[in-house]
Amino acid sequence: MLVTCVGILVADIIAADLPKISDPGELTFTERSIELHIGGHSANVSIDLIKLGLEENTVSSVGAVGEDIFGNFIENTLKGYGVKCHLQKVVETGTSKDLILVVRGEDRRYHADAGANIHLSLEYVRHILHDEKPIIFYVGGAGLLGEFDERLPEILREAKEMGCLTFLDPVSPYKHDWDIFIPALKWTDIFHCNNIEAERMTGEHNIERSTKRIIDEGTELTIITFGERGLIARTREAKFRMPAFKVPIVDPTGAGDAFCAGVIYSMIQTARRKRINIADISAERMLEILLHGEAAGAACVMMVGTTTGVMRDRVDRILREQGSIILGRSRIERD
Repeated sequence: MLVTCVGILVADIIAADLPKISDPGELTFTERSIELHIGGHSANVSIDLIKLGLEENTVSSVGAVGEDIFGNFIENTLKGYGVKCHLQKVVETGTSKDLILVVRGEDRRYHADAGANIHLSLEYVRHILHDEKPIIFYVGGAGLLGEFDERLPEILREAKEMGCLTFLDPVSPYKHDWDIFIPALKWTDIFHCNNIEAERMTGEHNIERSTKRIIDEGTELTIITFGERGLIARTREAKFRMPAFKVPIVDPTGAGDAFCAGVIYSMIQTARRKRINIADISAERMLEILLHGEAAGAACVMMVGTTTGVMRDRVDRILREQGSIILGRSRIERD
C-alpha cells in the first residue's frame, strides 16, 4: 500500500452559491442544486490521490460509518474510485453528516454531527496498519475520533517504527482541548492545519512562532495554510512562504484535504515509491511539493464538492499557467 488514509468519514449535504442565509421563518431558494457528496478527510484525501494519478487499490480509506444509507453511499463512492475500503460498521449511531452552507463571497458554514466517527477503534486501525505497511500513514480529522484521539501518539509511534512517513491533519477537537494533539507531534513527520487552528493549538498569535513551536515538539515539516493568502511552512532547516493560486472559487469545501493529497502525491513521486525521509528532500524540491499541494487545493475550489474539482489535467493546467509566477513570488529562508 502506498498510502493508508485514516480518519473521519462524512456525508456532505452542500448548498453552494447561496444569495444569503434565511432569516428565521424565511424561505430562500437556492440557485444551484443542493447536492450530496462524500466528505471527511479519510475519504477526500484517498479519492483525490486516485484522481491525481495513483493507481487503484494503492490507496486505502479507513474510518467508521453507521449501518445506514449514508454509510452505503460512502462505501460505494470510495469503491467506485478504486479506493480500498476498511469501514468499521457502528450500530450505536449513524454515519456522520455535515450540512454545509456556502453564501456567495463568504467562507463556508459547517453544521455537523460527529456520528460514527467517535467510535473508531484503534485496534481496528492497528490491524490494517500492520497488514498494509504503507509508505505514508495519513491521519485526517483527528479531534473527532473519540478515544482514538487520546491514543493518537501510540498509533503514530507504531507507524514510524514500521518505517512509515506519518502525516497528521487535525480538526477542532470534540470534547477535548487543542493540547490533546501536542503529545502526538513527537511521532508526526508532517503536520498540517490552517492559521486559526495553529493559533488555538499553540497559543501563539504569530504564525511563524506557531510553526517553530510545532517543529520544536517533534515534527519534521509543519505547514500552515491561509486559504486565498497562501501558506507558511517550516522544516528543521528552512522556512517557506508561498502565495496562493488565483482561481474562481465556487466551493472551498475540501480544499485543505486536496492540498494534503497534492503534497502526498508529489512526495510519492519524489521518492519513487520508496520510503520517505523529510531530511533528504532539498529545500528547492520541498517548494515544488508545496506548489503541487496548492495547485490541487486550487483545483478543488473550482467545483461544488470536496473532491469533484480535483482532476489531473486541471491541476496540470493550473501549474502550467501560474506555477512559475507562484514560485517566483515564493521565498525560502534558511535557518
